[in-house]
Order: sequence, then structure tokens, then C-alpha cells
Amino acid sequence: MKKLIVTAFIGIGFLGFSQDLKSESNVREKDKTLLVKTDHAELEAKKKAAEEKAKLPKPYDPKADAEKDIQALIGKAKKENKNIIIQAGGNWCIWCLRFNQYVQTTPELKNIVDKNYEYYHLNYSPDNKNEKTFAKYGNPGEKFGYPVFIILDKNGKTLHIQQSDVLEEGKGYSLEKVKEFFNKWTPTKS
Repeated sequence: MKKLIVTAFIGIGFLGFSQDLKSESNVREKDKTLLVKTDHAELEAKKKAAEEKAKLPKPYDPKADAEKDIQALIGKAKKENKNIIIQAGGNWCIWCLRFNQYVQTTPELKNIVDKNYEYYHLNYSPDNKNEKTFAKYGNPGEKFGYPVFIILDKNGKTLHIQQSDVLEEGKGYSLEKVKEFFNKWTPTKS
């Protein structure tokens, strides 16, 4: 009788263990399916972003001498009584390219920029991190990510550092928020 009870106990235990393995196996299969779906969605999103990035203009020049370029813009800004917008980022950054494209193709924004600012794309990439230039402005990319905007007055004095995520709306930028940002930092005309 003891043998029968032990055998029955072992059999029930094995059946329970077998069921646990089946349940765990089902959970793993569901996890794999979910993981495959997530991976597929993520790959699809990356593919779309890469296609979008390939079509957008690439305004950042890793070979540019940023210090020299910004000094030239300060000279030009003094003559024209304009401020300077430095858009820091790189051609690797989809949000940097989107912002540039948005400003260049939205007449209302382009008009504000052309009338009030000298505009410069400060490159940050493995090819050229422009460490000296970024250090002058407190390395805002490390704090806010990219793009990040540095507003200088006509003399090259930093007026404002602007993170870009507050200007975003959906997969792009808000016209009202960007317009407000640009208008807030226009130079005072004498």
C-alpha cells in the first residue's frame, strides 16, 4: 500500500511538474511571439526613420571650423543687427534634420529666421565633436540631447539655451511653439 501511495504521489507530482513545464512553455512561446512582434514593429519604425533621414537635407558639416564660422557670423550679425541661432546636432539625428527641414520649408518660420538671425548648424558627431566650442556654451547637448539651440546676441554673448523636446508635437514640431521661441529671442531693433 505504501508503494502505491508513493507511486501515486510521484505520478501526481510528475503530472503537476509536467503541467508547470507546459504552462511555462506556453508563457515562453507567448513571450517569443510578443518579442517577435515588438522587434518587427521596432525594425519597421527604424526602417521608416532611415528612409525619412535619407531624404532630408544634411546641414551639418563635420569638417567645418566651428570657431571660425561662429566668429564670422558674429561679425555679420553686428553689421545687420541680428542675433545668432546655433542649432547643435548632427546629420545622424532625425530630430535635428526634421527641425531644419521644418524651418526651411515653413515660410512663416523662415521669414522670422531670415529677418532676425544668422543661423548655424554646429556639428556633433564621431567625426567632429567640436568639444572646445561646445564647452564654451556649457555642453548643452550632454544636458538636453539633440538638437539643442544656443541663442547668441550680435556680440556673441549667450542669451539662451533651448532644449528641443518642448517644441515637438507628434513626429514633428509645433508651429506655435517654434514661432514663439524664435520671436522671443529676436534682437531689439534700434
